[in-house]
Amino acid sequence: MSATKHAAEGMDSGEGMIHRTKGVGLFDPLTIRGVTARNRIWLPPMDMYSVFARDGKPTPFHYQHYVSRAMGGFGLIIAESTAVSPEGRISPCDVGLWNDDQVEAWRWIVRDVRDAGAVMGVQLNHAGRKGSTGCVPTGHIADSVPLEEGGWATVAPSAEAYGRYAVPRELTAAEIDGIVDDFTAAARRAVSAGFQFIELHGAHGYLISQFLDPLINHRDDEYGGGLEGRSLFLMRVVDAVRAAIPDDIPLFVRLSATDWAAGGWDLTQTVELSRALKSHGVDLVDVSTGGLVPGVSVPVEPGYQVPFARKVRRGADIPVTAVGLITKPKQANKIIRNHEADAVEIGRAALRDPYWPLRAAHKLGVDVKDAPYPFPYVRGAF
Repeated sequence: MSATKHAAEGMDSGEGMIHRTKGVGLFDPLTIRGVTARNRIWLPPMDMYSVFARDGKPTPFHYQHYVSRAMGGFGLIIAESTAVSPEGRISPCDVGLWNDDQVEAWRWIVRDVRDAGAVMGVQLNHAGRKGSTGCVPTGHIADSVPLEEGGWATVAPSAEAYGRYAVPRELTAAEIDGIVDDFTAAARRAVSAGFQFIELHGAHGYLISQFLDPLINHRDDEYGGGLEGRSLFLMRVVDAVRAAIPDDIPLFVRLSATDWAAGGWDLTQTVELSRALKSHGVDLVDVSTGGLVPGVSVPVEPGYQVPFARKVRRGADIPVTAVGLITKPKQANKIIRNHEADAVEIGRAALRDPYWPLRAAHKLGVDVKDAPYPFPYVRGAF
């Protein structure tokens, strides 16, 4: 048994309603609330660190990046980690939705992605203790950017640094209230920009997941202690965002199913939290792993995170996506056919090939008329 399978053992709890659809494959549509993705090949949020003006506004590069993947046949596109405040950025080169100028900069990208046939949403994030880190123009890659060079003081549930990054300041209860408001305002701006769904980033060691993890969160107030306390910040954000956006707009949450560290965040807690999220109006859990604790060993192999997605789907009876070295069409289709996930996210392979879905359709024998070709491209079909 691989380390990945071992880590994901023990959570099967029977089949829920979402598991009874027969014959569903990679190119079947998926409807969530009022939104239908044309297929189950999705582009995950991947940080581009390409806002060189440091103003949080996406640029023509971002237009090319996202629209090309929509023309390449992806069914749904999740815009990269988008900061809810300047202090919530991972790096000075991140995109954001903390002001209305950023709304206008996003609008043409979202419009043309939709015109190309894909659904587009945005991942809202606050980096917490993993913020103020380097990007190409600033240098200090994998390190904190000094204040005098455009960095900022970071915050976290507890004053404990991530690796060699700067030590963050512990958030007060009033500051937590303010960050909940930041997420809510950013969600409203996302709707104004035309995004069709919202994803909250609760994974990879950023602020929400810092609150969740018992190895990181040492608070002794209502936001610490057991799972209920450590989940409170996320639940407050979920409730506020769900109330702020229209009922027909789906709400996703990305979670790390494990931090790969003894005594830390794990699959059992992820399943329990996912059940609670479903009851609070979350429509899908975007299942990933890791990023919370530095220096841990992760058994990376093709599809290594898929078992976690399957366990969350079955244990919490909620739709999920799977991600992590899913690179081949037959591999991706098997994940859907076997009801291990409701959609797959193609990340690094999509950076190499914006037309991955069209190539996959050919490999899987999908008729050209049923494949997601832009009509001017049909003459060049595989």
